[in-house]
Amino acid sequence: MEFDLSLSPDLIAVFLTLFVLEVVLGVDNVIFISILAGRLPQHQQALARRLGLTLAMLLRVGLIFFAGWIITLKDDFFFLGEMGFSWKDLILIAGGVFLLYKAVQEIHHKFEGRDEEHSGAQLATATFGAVLVQILALDLVFSLDSVITAVGMTTNMIVIIAAVLLSFTIMLFASGAIFRFVNKHPTVKMLALSFLLLIGVFLVAEGLGISIDKALIYGPMVFAILVETLNLVSQRRAQKRRLARAESTSEPDIESVPTV
Repeated sequence: MEFDLSLSPDLIAVFLTLFVLEVVLGVDNVIFISILAGRLPQHQQALARRLGLTLAMLLRVGLIFFAGWIITLKDDFFFLGEMGFSWKDLILIAGGVFLLYKAVQEIHHKFEGRDEEHSGAQLATATFGAVLVQILALDLVFSLDSVITAVGMTTNMIVIIAAVLLSFTIMLFASGAIFRFVNKHPTVKMLALSFLLLIGVFLVAEGLGISIDKALIYGPMVFAILVETLNLVSQRRAQKRRLARAESTSEPDIESVPTV
């Protein structure tokens, strides 16, 4: 790994690519953190989001300095038949299974109507410490995959760290808006949970040595977001039209009012 301040077109292109990847992973983190934080009392939710993202950033930067050791995690250390497994594989499988479990659990809660039962005075189902541990566990999985990808693109630590810091700064300021938006729209929250299921399957598959092009994961996600955006815009315009019709029918006809 090297610390080189000289800029070149290739290095700038690598930085922009890493920045986009970190933003995508940052959105995944924010969605997961938002869903977990929603189970906390309201006065703890903002702290959980900020602390979770800050710890994720520090963890990722810390792992960058141990990139040389992290690369060795890709070496197989035991075999099941002809299939070898490394520490990276085990971490990805464990993280994917955990993500699948949490997403399925939250979807089950939605189907059972538990959120609606406690609307207005939401019942906390987890402690602050338990939520923070779960956030750190997924941060470790996302960070490991991110660092290995980044080191495969460049050995310039300044470029990698700059991309991480800039993306997490943006996510830190945007986390509140994303949290409110996800929790305000039930269909968006269900879509976000579906994304977490998809990412969980991707992590397990990668840990089992099944190569899946990330474009096949994030492409459908982007398309689904565009479709959901159209649905929300359509619903908002329909609501405005209904309100306009209701106001027009409720206004009294001045000419028909008898004069005294």
